[in-house]
Amino acid sequence: MIYLEHIPEAPLSKSIRALWYAAAPGVLGQRERILPSGCFQIILNLARDFLLDCPETQAARPVAPALVVGARSVYEIVDTSDMAELIGIWFHPGAFAPFAMDAADLFSNRSIALDRVWGASAIALRDRLREPAPPGARLRLLEAWLQEEFAARLLAQTPVRPGLVEFALAQFNRAPQVRSVRQVARSAGLSERRFSQLFREQVGFPPKVWTRIRRFQRAVNQLHAGTDMRWAELALDCGFYDQSHFANEFRAFSGIDISTYSARQTRWANHVPAEEREEFPQT
Repeated sequence: MIYLEHIPEAPLSKSIRALWYAAAPGVLGQRERILPSGCFQIILNLARDFLLDCPETQAARPVAPALVVGARSVYEIVDTSDMAELIGIWFHPGAFAPFAMDAADLFSNRSIALDRVWGASAIALRDRLREPAPPGARLRLLEAWLQEEFAARLLAQTPVRPGLVEFALAQFNRAPQVRSVRQVARSAGLSERRFSQLFREQVGFPPKVWTRIRRFQRAVNQLHAGTDMRWAELALDCGFYDQSHFANEFRAFSGIDISTYSARQTRWANHVPAEEREEFPQT
């Protein structure tokens, strides 16, 4: 498998964590769980003219080859045959809205065809990216296109909302203890209701949901790294009330229990192979 990441230049780097390219030709069509991270991505399939939508209890069906994958608060199922050749954009939390020219929460827990958001230019971009070229050249082409399309808009946007979101995210990311929504709203000089509305529109979820996702992700990353710690201690270290709270939240977000996750670890912390006994329909 080939996997490359490229960090774009400013001003894109303020919004985009990485541009990435992945190629795994010949991968069999198997199912994987993708755990929720709360982050937005744009994914373009360069190998074929569709991606697969994989409802958990139904057979996979083809959808558009380029998607806005909204921030997730629940796991999703993917087919590994989609990974033959992909290129994508991975956004910082709270940074997608300017690229959609709409509120981020309209995309949460949804995958939407990219041409519905960017119009015909999305189709033209994918056509250019499919032309024969080394992976690095394709990533540079994607960055140049984004700079041309969005750099001026990012530089011109009003700094109040991005500043508020950056402040709030920094407060909520203080592990292991997460500040309450009321505390952060008061620090920002807003009512809790107004703060929650602005946060949801920019990040995609209400603050209370976001803090639960981040706590879950801290646990996932420590489990994937093989942290030598009892689960009760890990639960407290990640900000859960106790081991029972940890176990319930882990299953709510991932659909599997902690021991199952630990037994199925792969290269990526948020990718978990789905075993045959889960009886997913065949593609």
